[in-house]
Amino acid sequence: MKKIFLFIFASFTFIQCASVKSQTASSLTLQKTILETPQTTTLNRPKLVVGIVIDQMRYDYLIKFYSKYGENGFKKLMNDGYNLQNVHYNYIPTYTAVGHTSIYTGTTPTNHGIIGNNWYDKFEKKSIYCVDDISYKTVGANKGGEKSPYRMLTTTITDQLKLAQNMNGKTIGISIKDRSAILTAGHTANAAYWFEGGDTGKFITSTFYMNALPIWVNNFNNSGIANSYLEKIWDTYFDINTYTETIADHNIFEEPFKGKKSPSFPYDLAKLRKSNNNYDLLKAVAYGNDFTTDFAKATILGENLGKSEYTDFLSISYSSTDYVGHQFGVDSKEVEDSYIRLDKNIEDLIIFLDTKVGKANYTLFLTADHAAVQVPSYLKTLKIPGGYFDNQKFKVFANNITQTHFNSSELIEDISNNQLFLNKDKIKELHLDILKVEQVLVDELINFENIYKTVSAYTLQSTTFSTGILQTLQNGYNQKFSGDVLFIPNPTTISYAQVGSTHGSGYSYDTHVPLIFYGQGIKKGTSNEYYPIIDIAPTISSLLKIEQPNGTTGKTITEVLE
Repeated sequence: MKKIFLFIFASFTFIQCASVKSQTASSLTLQKTILETPQTTTLNRPKLVVGIVIDQMRYDYLIKFYSKYGENGFKKLMNDGYNLQNVHYNYIPTYTAVGHTSIYTGTTPTNHGIIGNNWYDKFEKKSIYCVDDISYKTVGANKGGEKSPYRMLTTTITDQLKLAQNMNGKTIGISIKDRSAILTAGHTANAAYWFEGGDTGKFITSTFYMNALPIWVNNFNNSGIANSYLEKIWDTYFDINTYTETIADHNIFEEPFKGKKSPSFPYDLAKLRKSNNNYDLLKAVAYGNDFTTDFAKATILGENLGKSEYTDFLSISYSSTDYVGHQFGVDSKEVEDSYIRLDKNIEDLIIFLDTKVGKANYTLFLTADHAAVQVPSYLKTLKIPGGYFDNQKFKVFANNITQTHFNSSELIEDISNNQLFLNKDKIKELHLDILKVEQVLVDELINFENIYKTVSAYTLQSTTFSTGILQTLQNGYNQKFSGDVLFIPNPTTISYAQVGSTHGSGYSYDTHVPLIFYGQGIKKGTSNEYYPIIDIAPTISSLLKIEQPNGTTGKTITEVLE
């Protein structure tokens, strides 16, 4: 009996030990599993960010044409998104390439290096274009694709999103204009597509991005969509007699298309295309925005944007508004009709995003790369000051100054973008003090008609302007690339033809643009607080919980974020 008891006791003890050992081993295995398995935290990022930039859109177009808009385009963004009513560009010059770059980098030309669409390169001694790059070849056509963003010195929000996701997610830029697609998509983009006009009539790209167009792009190009728009007649969307927000249709302040005597509706595009370089005509009419919307939708479907575990980014730039504005002017029936039709494009895009990506899965912002001046010759008929800057007369005036003071008319190497680039070699050869040459020009050029301010590069480097138009000039000055003497024309004084509108200044008619945030992570609301355009990039960065672009000088607009 005693032996049986000892046997049972030993067996029970063994089972207990084995059980404890087993539990300990299981516990260790569990702990090891916990240590080896990463804990995942889901970031509440949208599946897709859509950045819309409308080329040459003044803020007041939202108000001026409000009664003509439908309920589901601009009005929907304004009413259901966050509408910032006092957003301005805080630098000079307000050009397309500079605007798109500043939006996406969160800084000004001082840091990002894009100081114009074209500018004089004082190292290469020639005028250069912002995205030209002979290191790459055209993809999708015979020309037009030797491009890249290499002149942009800082990162973009699109770059930072790619970096934050270990290069996952897709970034794509699209526009009729090459610079608008390339500079927004950034250095790390999967693709940038732009429209090559002339006899090509296709969206193309560069070997910087790829060696062959995707099948879906080829299918779009071969679909005949571009040609179909040029078989249309461009007439007003509504009865032209209801377009009471703009001046008479036929007036002397607009430039007609080649092959048409008057700048007035309707426009038979099939008859006009041959005289206006074929597919280039599509860029310059309201249907160019329809065409851009078609391609944006094809991009979303072709690339499955907003469908992966990562956040994708699509930048869309509507360029045709700029072409129309330049040709017909701010107060034209053509501009009014273009925005009425663009409102329908925005509605179409929102419905498409809601359906294909999901209402709760995307964030959108809408702004402009610059605004525009009213036609000075028209303003003068209303007794409002304005005029035209005579570049040739100014060149003679400037050379006479250097001849008088320094006995040489060869001291100015180039005059462009309201800047003088001095001939450093000639100044050195004549043993002149460059700072004295700069200052003499500053003191004398102010006497030229229609010049409001003059300033030297040395002053911009050694003085900080905290307010006023000289501050905006300083924000646009880049020590390495900009000129040696800079000047600002009088308000509403432009270097342009006496028909049509343009832009480029630091005055409010060029700087004041719309900015609306909409979608996931965005509050509903309206604000009249002043914000500079460079605040967009840090705001989107905060929304996405990523690092801001590496040159950012803007700040997050916290009031728009949920």
